[in-house]
Amino acid sequence: LVNQNHVLKQAITTIASSNSSYIRDALWNRCALFRKSLYFLQNTRIHSFISLQNIYPKGFLGTSTQSRVGLSTSVSEVVCVSLPAADGLASDNGSSARHAMMIQKILKSHDNSTELPSVLDKCNIQLTEDLVVNVLRRHRSDWKPAFSFFNWASMQNDYKHGSNAYNEMLDILGRMKQIRLMRLTFDEIPRDIDPSIINDKTFEILMNRYAGIHKVQEAIEIFYKRREYGFELNMIGFQTLLMSLCRYKHVEEAEVLFLQKQDEFPPVIKSRNIILNGWCVLGSLRDTKRVWNDIISSGCKPDLFTYGIFINALTKAGKLGSAVNLFTSMWKMGCNPDVTICNCIIDALCFKKRIPQALEIFSEMNERGCLPDVATYNSIIKHLCKIRRMQEVYELLDDMEQKGCLPNTRTYSYILKTTKKPEEVSTLLLRMERTGCRIDADTYNLILNLYLHWNYQQGVRSVWAEMKSSGLAPDQRSYTVRIHRLHSQGKLDEALQFYSEMRSKGMTPEPRTRLLVKAIHLNREKADNSSHNSNNDA
Repeated sequence: LVNQNHVLKQAITTIASSNSSYIRDALWNRCALFRKSLYFLQNTRIHSFISLQNIYPKGFLGTSTQSRVGLSTSVSEVVCVSLPAADGLASDNGSSARHAMMIQKILKSHDNSTELPSVLDKCNIQLTEDLVVNVLRRHRSDWKPAFSFFNWASMQNDYKHGSNAYNEMLDILGRMKQIRLMRLTFDEIPRDIDPSIINDKTFEILMNRYAGIHKVQEAIEIFYKRREYGFELNMIGFQTLLMSLCRYKHVEEAEVLFLQKQDEFPPVIKSRNIILNGWCVLGSLRDTKRVWNDIISSGCKPDLFTYGIFINALTKAGKLGSAVNLFTSMWKMGCNPDVTICNCIIDALCFKKRIPQALEIFSEMNERGCLPDVATYNSIIKHLCKIRRMQEVYELLDDMEQKGCLPNTRTYSYILKTTKKPEEVSTLLLRMERTGCRIDADTYNLILNLYLHWNYQQGVRSVWAEMKSSGLAPDQRSYTVRIHRLHSQGKLDEALQFYSEMRSKGMTPEPRTRLLVKAIHLNREKADNSSHNSNNDA
């Protein structure tokens, strides 16, 4: 359908299940790869998870008639697409955000609607990859409208997805555990049009998402699939695979792979650090020490990252004395700790309420030319907030601004947790705006939780609306905290409404939320049965 004046528009009038609309979207995506108009299905009932070969009309995939059974098809009408006018709105940097917001509103108002393609056609907006990526990022936690828009955009004559758009869509699908659609989208990337669409980032996303759902073998296979796409099996790609496995707690498998492939990928210090850090994050000091000793005995010289990882492991295991000794020995050996290692020690000392000693290291950093960064300040501010020494907190906040080390969302989140009323939140938000600190999803959820705790309904509605308009749509955490708060307030109908909305967006509820909703339904059934029995007795 590329470079044609006419495209096929699909009309599926009867949908048997909620999954069918996404199969339809997948088919639209496949349609976009063909360069000629084709007949498609109309007035067809599609059942859940029906195989793609059984959905395509005769001849579409070059399969035999016998492989397409149980479907009645009719010729779909070929209609003309409304192309942007010559003087249509161009999506430059100045208007991209405005157009993205407009498209976002359309997607929201036509969710799961068969009219969505025609409504988008009438927008008369010239698509660019920046605009498409902008729209997708506004739906990171809501893959369904993102996927619908992505597929519609792929059908437009004057636009082709680039690597950024594909990578963003793949990441959204993988993040929302829509692995089947993620793989389908990847397999259908048109390499013949532009081989550079698939890049290293694409493979990184796929490996990361497969590791995230604990499909280790599939993640490894994706790495070796690089060959099919003209990429080398290089050290960077291998280390990315190791990091993906370790990130999702498959450290043992990562270490086995690392040891098996030493002839193919030499055991350089960076690869060793990835395994070392994996065991550290997993909380296994025994295995961390084992890998540390292997590094020392191998003659592979540790770097700052190696020291930093091991010191972090010691502090996490409560071995603060050993960590401080190793930290001090680094100065003596001339291997000066960097700001990351200093931050680790400072944070551990603060955690043990040894704040004076932490402040000594903080001062020593400045004297030795190791300038503190925002993480350094955050470590101290976090623990000062816990013990309510707010005057010192605000002094450090002023010091950060004066030295050009601007606070980030984490800095403000520590302070927000100490607030007692909405006015204090408003003051901090104004300060965030003044210093150019943009609110992220975590901060929105924190503020939402505070407002819910205070029963500040106006604030709750305001934050919820702002999350939607900013592109950081309410995610699973947002819905979870709101559902549970509504339940605690006895607003069961509203709680069920938000639960249904969360499920409709493809989000997986926490087990405690499932149990809560189940309890609501059971209690209502009991109440109904009791009422029914009372009426019968009467």
